[in-house]
Amino acid sequence: MRFTFTGKNVVVTQDMKERAEKKIGRLAKLFPDEAMVQVTFSVVKQENKIEVSVPLNKRLLRGEVVSSDMFAAIDGVVDVLDRQIVKYKQRVKDRSRRDTNFKGELEAFNAYAGDYGDDDADDGAIVIERTKHFPAKPMDPEEAIMEMEMLGHTFFVFRNSGNLEINVVYKRRGGSYGIIDPNDPIDCE
Repeated sequence: MRFTFTGKNVVVTQDMKERAEKKIGRLAKLFPDEAMVQVTFSVVKQENKIEVSVPLNKRLLRGEVVSSDMFAAIDGVVDVLDRQIVKYKQRVKDRSRRDTNFKGELEAFNAYAGDYGDDDADDGAIVIERTKHFPAKPMDPEEAIMEMEMLGHTFFVFRNSGNLEINVVYKRRGGSYGIIDPNDPIDCE
């Protein structure tokens, strides 16, 4: 594994690098030798944040943890990555039973990960607990945002009155709003 360290609003010390390499290195057997691990340390409003990205076959494994202590965040991100690997393997295993395209991906994962995560096989199952049906009445995005705020949700699905297509408005982390228009030709280029 090769590591790349980046610091945002923080100087990445040798101790931080060594701790991250040691902790994330425990997962090294799960990745090819040439795997590139991107580790980003940042401090925002006195909170320490670590983000780790690792390419895994055709997928990207990503973990993010915020803590008051940078070393605790490093320990936490390893746990996050471990859970994601187990879920990933279970999903690929389930999909490979139904779709032959995923057999190659499972074989590639097993080539370097072996039986990792097989003891927690049921933890990665996706369960849909509820399905909602509702009429998507035509409205403009501003009206959809008002409706979303009244319901107390962070997103709202509606039919855009301008083009009669299904759109989604959502609340962003900074308090602003976004809209998802899957049929917008400008975004599809």
